[in-house]
Amino acid sequence: MTDVLRRGRASLAFSFFAQGVAFALLVTRIPAIQDRYGVSDALLPAFLAAVPVLAGVGSVTTEKLVQRIPPSRLLRWAQPVVLLALLGVGAGDATVELAVALAAFGLAVGALDASMNMLGVSLQRAYGRSIMLGFHAVFSLGGIVGASLAWVGAHWDLALFVSYLPVVAVLLPAAFVGSRWYVDSGDPEPVDVQAGGGGGGVVFKALLPLCLVMTFAYIGDSTVSNWSAKYLQDVLGSSEQLATVPYNVYMVTTLIGRGLGDFGVRRFGAVAVVRAGAVVAALGFAVVAVAPGAWVGMLGFTLLGLGLCVLVPQTFAAAGRLFPGASDVAVARLNVFNYVGFLIGSPLVGALGDAWSYRGAMLVPMVLVLVTLVYARSFAAQPDRYGGGHERPRTADVGRGSNGL
Repeated sequence: MTDVLRRGRASLAFSFFAQGVAFALLVTRIPAIQDRYGVSDALLPAFLAAVPVLAGVGSVTTEKLVQRIPPSRLLRWAQPVVLLALLGVGAGDATVELAVALAAFGLAVGALDASMNMLGVSLQRAYGRSIMLGFHAVFSLGGIVGASLAWVGAHWDLALFVSYLPVVAVLLPAAFVGSRWYVDSGDPEPVDVQAGGGGGGVVFKALLPLCLVMTFAYIGDSTVSNWSAKYLQDVLGSSEQLATVPYNVYMVTTLIGRGLGDFGVRRFGAVAVVRAGAVVAALGFAVVAVAPGAWVGMLGFTLLGLGLCVLVPQTFAAAGRLFPGASDVAVARLNVFNYVGFLIGSPLVGALGDAWSYRGAMLVPMVLVLVTLVYARSFAAQPDRYGGGHERPRTADVGRGSNGL
């Protein structure tokens, strides 16, 4: 049983890593993609917005499919589609080919994100302790690797297909082989719906606080990813080279924070970690907003990475605790709000920056992140039928791999 869980954890961690690499390779080469296909500046936002919209559709579809198909099977086939779609982005010539590749990428990413987090939640239940932050730390590591590979491709002026092909050639077979050891949860014991367990379904009213936290976290994340370089250069007067540093710093501190976060949850509890993360993230936005120069601004983005990094993994974990009898459905539904936040964040900051000021715009995600404190109690361990407030390992339920063993 221990070997099954360990193999399942390792194989799922590799999926998170591969997804981090693929996503970073796509978003960091957007200028090259735009040049290759001749996409105008006016049309580019429509292409970029289509990916999270279709990812939301993929996540909603996954919610329906997991009632009949194990999440492991969905993940096994969604990940190759994501990698092949990435390769398709680099291989096409016509705009319609780009549209088809991005559509496939978006739909598959929605299914991939949802199914990965479903398996992560069920594995955490089996372990009986916090491990979700570790999976997301590996995703951050993959993002750093992917961004570094993208830099190499851009530095050597490699064609997109040439840049993507070796990565896909390595990750695709490795992910497919690793999928043999995914671990699905069994059918949990019935839980009283009136008590919030959700054994008979997911009550949206109970899930809503987590949906809001997920949205706020991704508004903050998209603010950093889309506006940090422009903010440092245009508002704080940095050089063009220095303006590329904040996002890398943010990714590294995200990796560090998530790598240590599970220990914090085990020691202090999820509520304390989420509260601390929200306060640190809000402090980061405040520092960015009032920074007199680029290096103080960099300090703010460092704090943002350390604060925001814990919110999303703990939100998925909390959904699993809140609805132990319907955690797959809860995770899929919650995952949609990841894309809602991403869609809102960048246009919101841009509109406020143009109409008001970019310093003032940074205060809006700061306030939204602080609202997380209002919902922090939603992250508390749910009392189970055995008493107490801690998760109970379900080794009898989570004992089979995706191949039925």
